[in-house]
Amino acid sequence: MMRALRLFIACGLLAAGLPLSAATPSTVWLEQLTSPELAAAIRGGNTTIIVPIGGTEQNGPHMALGKHNRRVAALAEKVALKLGNALVAPVIAYVPEGALAPPTGHMRYPGTITVPVAAYRAILDAAARSFKLHGFVDIVFLGDSGDYQDDNRAVAAALSREWAGTPVRIHAIREYYDAATTKFTAQLLAQGYTSAETGRHAGLPDTALTLALAPELVRGDLQKGAAPGTAPGVAGDPRRATAELGQAGVEAIVAQTVAAITKATRRP
Repeated sequence: MMRALRLFIACGLLAAGLPLSAATPSTVWLEQLTSPELAAAIRGGNTTIIVPIGGTEQNGPHMALGKHNRRVAALAEKVALKLGNALVAPVIAYVPEGALAPPTGHMRYPGTITVPVAAYRAILDAAARSFKLHGFVDIVFLGDSGDYQDDNRAVAAALSREWAGTPVRIHAIREYYDAATTKFTAQLLAQGYTSAETGRHAGLPDTALTLALAPELVRGDLQKGAAPGTAPGVAGDPRRATAELGQAGVEAIVAQTVAAITKATRRP
């Protein structure tokens, strides 16, 4: 359906005498475009860039370490396609995950990768400055984990102050994370699932979203055996998670994020 829609738009642009490559990039992924293709897309109105932020961390015995990276990539793509004027930057997979010595938080489990907060903020800052240089006017941070939401807002606020006299705006969209956690959890509770199941990490909502977006990352046999208190790294109960449950969360996240970005990027 999406290919048919793009073909319809392309035919309309050609009929109007507009350059096809300037308005309809072949993909929303920046890293899959050539430099001239990207320049043409920006000239054609694709001036919003979404920066998806994941993280590499333990997710209990039943979910792979790259859960956040794969999820935010899939969701950012869906959001960009809905917006129609947005591209998606490469996923940032290295984020603050706790201390090294002694290890804290997820760093107590093999495979988790952490970076200092200052280094993480410097990456966001430099990436945003790169996008500004190349002509993007709305830079959007989407973070799939709660650990760095404050850092996203701090970088966005600092650059917004610095760029106040320019048309460029930068946005840390907290609504994305809230939809994936608070709103989706509320939906599950309303359906009769318990707070002991939803938990805070690698529980029912976390696992359901991953099943809907990247099912190959979930070890089904281990998921069914992850009873509360028996699965290290799990805060919740993932045993009743399904892709069908997760799809409802996906729809809520995309809708809430598109609405938040549309509102944030609206010009007077």
